[in-house]
Amino acid sequence: MDLIFIEGFRGETVIGIHESELHRAQPLLIDVHAGVPRARACDTDRIADTIDYGVVRERLQRLLVEHRLQLLEAFAEAIADILIHEFGASWVRVKVVKPRKFDDVQSVGVQIERHAPAHPLSKSAHGATVLKFLASGMVPAKH
Repeated sequence: MDLIFIEGFRGETVIGIHESELHRAQPLLIDVHAGVPRARACDTDRIADTIDYGVVRERLQRLLVEHRLQLLEAFAEAIADILIHEFGASWVRVKVVKPRKFDDVQSVGVQIERHAPAHPLSKSAHGATVLKFLASGMVPAKH
């Protein structure tokens, strides 16, 4: 698996559950790792055959402005969904950090990993499964 990543993305957004967090933007640091099965770009040398981290960066900037989430967990999940569904990643790791949230702590945050959902069986794979059942003597009953 090939990994495309962005580390140390900095942005500001309104996020949190406490009254003090809901009226002004606060800084976030985001790390994103997106896995793709051997990117075709290794062979073609074309950006269209991989995940363009410049476009991912722009999408993260837009998410910071548009979201209405309160928890870092939900925000990280939104990033994971974007990478899987919009960019075609098969695996993602997302880390979202609030730096200097507390005076005595360098940072707080969350890190999640997600896999793209498995594709439903194709017709040929389904057919192979039916043949396997038939060969084993498990013939579906007629209704």
